[in-house]
Amino acid sequence: MAFFAYFSIFREGEVINEQFNIILSFTLLITFFKLFFFFILKSYRLSGKNYRNVIVFGSSKSAKNVIDLFKSKQDLGYRFFGFFADKKDVSDKYLGDINAGLIYASKEQIDEVYCESDSITKQKLRVIRNYCSKNNVDFNLIPEEKDIYSKDLKLTHYGTIPILKPKKLPFEKIETHILKRCFDIFFSLLVCVFLLSWLLPILWIVVKLNSKGKFLFKQLRDGADGNQFYCYKIRSMKVNTLADKIATTINDDRITSVGAFLRKTSLDELPQFFNVLKGDMSIVGPRPHMNVQTKKYLVEIENYLFRNSVKPGITGLAQVYGYRGEIKKKSDIDHRVKLDVFYIENWSFFLDIKIIGLTILNVFKGQDKAY
Repeated sequence: MAFFAYFSIFREGEVINEQFNIILSFTLLITFFKLFFFFILKSYRLSGKNYRNVIVFGSSKSAKNVIDLFKSKQDLGYRFFGFFADKKDVSDKYLGDINAGLIYASKEQIDEVYCESDSITKQKLRVIRNYCSKNNVDFNLIPEEKDIYSKDLKLTHYGTIPILKPKKLPFEKIETHILKRCFDIFFSLLVCVFLLSWLLPILWIVVKLNSKGKFLFKQLRDGADGNQFYCYKIRSMKVNTLADKIATTINDDRITSVGAFLRKTSLDELPQFFNVLKGDMSIVGPRPHMNVQTKKYLVEIENYLFRNSVKPGITGLAQVYGYRGEIKKKSDIDHRVKLDVFYIENWSFFLDIKIIGLTILNVFKGQDKAY
């Protein structure tokens, strides 16, 4: 409407058929591609691919409706394994009680669970939801009419069946990944061309003169969704056999004199821009931990696995607020994980820009725990 108003007021007398045809063609093209993608995806799913593994908890009428839907509509993209309820059922897809369902979900790599709220106690609902939260499994609630909807849930429909699903997090949207990846490549190329091209040769000379050993140090770290990658850093320690096993501490005698400066200013992290270009890391995200740390905190810290649902970053929200370096007590890692989770749940492009800006400030002023 604004387009036609502009031409009618300011461009009176001009023929707008050409402009109208362009807009119409563009609209039809977008519609065509959306329909084309929809039918391709539908055919792909019917061929047995691009499925999400699901189970259902409960045996109420609403749960049975969802079960029937999963069994009859394969093009929805769900592979239904069965349902679990404390009340025994004679149906062929009944696989056991709720406790058995949680064990089954772990063994069969279930992606989503659907849980009805009528016959399952609040305590067991809490247990199921906690399990999903800790194991990166999507929790969906099948509502009864008496349920009060949570502001964290949104109502959607599978056909005529109402389903309560968690609101989509930013990183569950494809446009977030596209925007973040484009920015990562653009920013990293700028850094490589205008900073690393002259700074790395200087640092190479300084590091080599200061101590024996390679200039670059690589270490196996945990990335997104359980994938491991080699994280690059400028070597800041004397060559030792404990680098992959023991994290650095204050006054660590393994750190060289030049290495202490590199760590204080975070210049040792600069080669990670190559990790970003390779696609292993992002500019901003939760910092990648050593394998031994991941195994330890996976057991001890709630929601720790959730921070690994996105690409690790060169810098992150936890780091700019001072939660970096040595972990002396449990509260250190607790705060770090909470900030990482907050970042994932509340991501925005401007939050990334803010974190990058704070990181640059910290490079110049230094941080107490940067050692």
